[in-house]
Amino acid sequence: MIRTFKLSDAPRVAEIHVFGWRCAYRGIVSDEILFNDMLVSARIPRFENFASNSGAKSYVYDDGIIKAFMTIGACRDKDKPNSFELWGIYVEPLMKRQGIGTRLIKFCEKKAVDLRYNEICLWVLEKNVDSRCFYEKHGFVADGTSKYLENIKATEVRYVKVMM
Repeated sequence: MIRTFKLSDAPRVAEIHVFGWRCAYRGIVSDEILFNDMLVSARIPRFENFASNSGAKSYVYDDGIIKAFMTIGACRDKDKPNSFELWGIYVEPLMKRQGIGTRLIKFCEKKAVDLRYNEICLWVLEKNVDSRCFYEKHGFVADGTSKYLENIKATEVRYVKVMM
């Protein structure tokens, strides 16, 4: 079941986020960042604060165990003022390939349509081939826009999906 994020979810969400980064970005982002800078204890207050102050909505997939989370809201890109954005989606790496990510994508799409957006944007690390394939499978297409993230020394590419 997908439900709204609660502050009490922050520790579990922080675990999923850190473990997700370590599994997905190993070899893309430095081990120094993944294992010294990405600490669950440091992420918990960030998720508590983010959930209440970001202007976006966070959701968890919870069937008795929180297995995933995502954050969605208005697009932050200045050139996409009328678009919705999937700000982030993370499935517990040990729970992948169970359709959870697909359910979250469909939920995001429904929210976008309900709010009368006709396009969804998201950003993904250029070298994160698995995630890029996942988004492409769900109809997202790279639009040629990219940005370099100095803090992690990696490039992100933007994907978009037009909603009918």
